[in-house]
Amino acid sequence: MLANAAILPAIEFDGPPWRLSGTVYGALLNHAPQIAALGEAAHQPPYKAPPRAPVLEVKPRHMLAGEGAVLRVPAGLAGLHVSASLGIVIGTVACRVPTALAMAHVAGYLIVGDVSAPLPNHYRPGARFKSRDGFCPLGARVVRPVKDPDALTGGVEVDGVPVHRFTTGDRVRSVAQLIADVSEFMTLQAGDVLALGIAHGAPLVEAGHAVRLSIDGIGALHLRVDAEAA
Repeated sequence: MLANAAILPAIEFDGPPWRLSGTVYGALLNHAPQIAALGEAAHQPPYKAPPRAPVLEVKPRHMLAGEGAVLRVPAGLAGLHVSASLGIVIGTVACRVPTALAMAHVAGYLIVGDVSAPLPNHYRPGARFKSRDGFCPLGARVVRPVKDPDALTGGVEVDGVPVHRFTTGDRVRSVAQLIADVSEFMTLQAGDVLALGIAHGAPLVEAGHAVRLSIDGIGALHLRVDAEAA
């Protein structure tokens, strides 16, 4: 396992384009209540069943931002869904890692903001809904050790008012299981960030709002929401 001193310089922001040593991945549909909320839709074509393997998205560099970022609401939309996810910082190469050894590959954790336009469908959402500039703000502080990363609480505040609370529990895959299952079909490199995924019920925020995302013991992100320029 890498020490904090080894991983932090690779994660810290040094200005646009928010360089990272690796790739940021997000786990989709990894919250059991979210799967349940899909109801019968999860059993309709083309998939006809809930996902059996991890569903991942790659966060391109243009999506990455930091503390104080401004989230832009595209024209024609009422707002954006915003929540927070636990970011798992990979410390050593993970390839076909058994669950029992998965935590040895974790260098620490940071908060990852998850932003999207309202989705018409949770399956394969179009890039215009998810992959927009600044839609993945990251905390600059990597925290370790964490006693139980599967039992952390977090929340979303809008203009100082709590509007959403969640835990890192109730996941289809825990931190260790997600690392094991992802590393079964792809190699995670040191410096990569694997986001555990958001909880069901991410609130809708509008232009003019101030947003605070937090995970207890991990950190917080303060963001502003504005309308996208014409």
